[in-house]
Amino acid sequence: MWRKKTAWLILLGLAIIIKIFSLFPNAVETYYATGIYPVISKLQRLLFGWLPFSVGDIFYGLIIIWLLNKVYQTTRKIVKKQTNKKYWLHALLQIAFAVVVVYVSFNALWGLNYNRRGVAYQLDLKVERYSKDDLVHLMQQLVVRLNSLDTVARVNRKMLQRKQNLFNGATSAYEQLAQKDAHFTYSFKSVKPSLYSYLGNYLGYTGYYNPFSGEAQVNTTVPLFVQPFTTCHEIGHQLGYAKENEANFAGYLSAKSSQDPLFRYSVYFDLYSYSRYYLYAQDSVAAKQLDAQLPPGIKADYKELREFVKKHRNPVELIIDHLYGQYLKANEQPGGKLSYNEVVAWLVAYYKKFGAEAI
Repeated sequence: MWRKKTAWLILLGLAIIIKIFSLFPNAVETYYATGIYPVISKLQRLLFGWLPFSVGDIFYGLIIIWLLNKVYQTTRKIVKKQTNKKYWLHALLQIAFAVVVVYVSFNALWGLNYNRRGVAYQLDLKVERYSKDDLVHLMQQLVVRLNSLDTVARVNRKMLQRKQNLFNGATSAYEQLAQKDAHFTYSFKSVKPSLYSYLGNYLGYTGYYNPFSGEAQVNTTVPLFVQPFTTCHEIGHQLGYAKENEANFAGYLSAKSSQDPLFRYSVYFDLYSYSRYYLYAQDSVAAKQLDAQLPPGIKADYKELREFVKKHRNPVELIIDHLYGQYLKANEQPGGKLSYNEVVAWLVAYYKKFGAEAI
């Protein structure tokens, strides 16, 4: 009994310390995000990165099987009327203990990065509300980039079907970026295809990061032109950029630094979509005018992506979207799933500081 009490005291103590520590972004940035976490993440990638399959996906699979078995066993006991007040109290304590364990391990291994200062702090960007004109100017530059890459980014696109080319390309992109900014140094690669890629098409994810194994998983069944930016985004999470807008921005900085036009096209394609979302809401005519400047090949890619999403849309995805949005809000991202789109404000700030040639 004393061991259980000791375990509870230790876990609750750690949970309180983590919560208090998370209230001080400067301390999190200094001591965790750029101090302890890089060591943890490198060790995770060193341990699991060399394996050809996702350890984290197997772990998640086992957890789901275990939970389903627990639900089955509990249902049987209820049907047989084998439960009582003591049983439910014990079950409640077990659930509470598991929640605290997950909270502590999640935050210690990665989650505290939600409370760091982040990319804007590192690059000294002044991220603020932007005007419609700011957005239009940014999108005009994105149109220029997309048009310049339209042909060259199609020549070798099928090379991305070989997953190693995709993952090596993303690693190389970060190597190029790290030559300019050491904050983005990425060592011990650990990027893998998701074992649940096809499931992801129906649940609405193109990639995810596993904080317990340090692996980045990519859905390799989505359209090829989406995958490079997704891969760079997930590596951004590995480097400690937990918030989605930060991972998007890290993915942008790396992909645009790539010598491979496939990666540059992928990031500008996604960022045009994010920017268009906001411009269309303010001025649909202006958005359509910019759309008209895109060549047929790019328009065909947008159509392919829309049809892909439409084909896999289902009621469960809406539920998952809502739950994931709530998860993001609980982790310092009040915009929920729109947090991904918030990278536009960072792009505008970057554009204003470094000029059009830097986009």
